[in-house]
Amino acid sequence: MVAYCPPPHSGLDLVYQDDYLLAVNKPAGLLSVPGRGAGMDDCLVARVQAEFPDALIAHRLDMSTSGLLLLARGAEMHRRLSKLFETRQVEKRYLAVVAGCLANDAGEIDLPLICDWPNRPRQMVDFAIGKPSLTQYRVLERNPAQDTTRVELAPVTGRSHQLRVHMASLGHPILGDDLYGGAATERAERLLLHAMDLCLPHPSTAALLSLHCPPPF
Repeated sequence: MVAYCPPPHSGLDLVYQDDYLLAVNKPAGLLSVPGRGAGMDDCLVARVQAEFPDALIAHRLDMSTSGLLLLARGAEMHRRLSKLFETRQVEKRYLAVVAGCLANDAGEIDLPLICDWPNRPRQMVDFAIGKPSLTQYRVLERNPAQDTTRVELAPVTGRSHQLRVHMASLGHPILGDDLYGGAATERAERLLLHAMDLCLPHPSTAALLSLHCPPPF
């Protein structure tokens, strides 16, 4: 197993801040929450709580994924924010670079997912007992010279590793994916997946809140 080597902490990259909510740009390679075992304490939530002790995380990103993470300030806002995620009132959009040129300009991937328990944390498609999982995609740019596609991904459900498994299942794994990428793993130094946009009703005011974090690739 590869040792956990989080990126250096050079200060929080705050995308949004008010008395009720924080949005932080999580760097690739940093856990969202503490991992199991020694040396796994450094994570996004620990770094945020060092400056905002009342911050509570309401959702997660894979360690390898960068981008927008929301944290509520206080227990009541955490309850409200968690409810927004549970009832799918949070619209999420990711940017990915995948291997190959996608044939269709847009589409949906509807493949049920479940944990591949003997090989966890890997997930897998299972039509018998997998949980319903739906991803919408839209091609932004094809690069035939590099044999890649820049694609916007919108997960309707929020399964673990959903975007990574769904794109690999299409035959277009995300570059740099060390779990599902196959030959595409070595084509990038990091997983080229970034949580780019979040749109939700503010958990305190109900006003529409649109957040954007440009991808670093």
